[in-house]
Amino acid sequence: MIATSIQVVVWALLLGGVFFAVVGGIGLIRLPDLFSRMHGSGMTDTLGAGMILSGLALHSGADLVTVKLVAVMFFLLVTSPTSTHALSRAALARGVRPWVADSEDRS
Repeated sequence: MIATSIQVVVWALLLGGVFFAVVGGIGLIRLPDLFSRMHGSGMTDTLGAGMILSGLALHSGADLVTVKLVAVMFFLLVTSPTSTHALSRAALARGVRPWVADSEDRS
């Protein structure tokens, strides 16, 4: 019974992570400018990969693989927002301006 409930949680985490990764990929195509794309992909990438890594860590049990997965998750949670912030600051410094909706686009 416990093994079945753990498998349900593992599958929910894996499928949720895949969903957020796909939504982030669609956001890269659909969003209008660099800053919106970085926000959409950075948020969904961190959440999606975190959910996938959590599901894999839960599935692997208490061993060295889990320690490695947690280390990768920590590294990802630290570096993804930092790199997104650094890229946006560099884009602003180079003169890239955020997209602003025209009055016709707001209707």
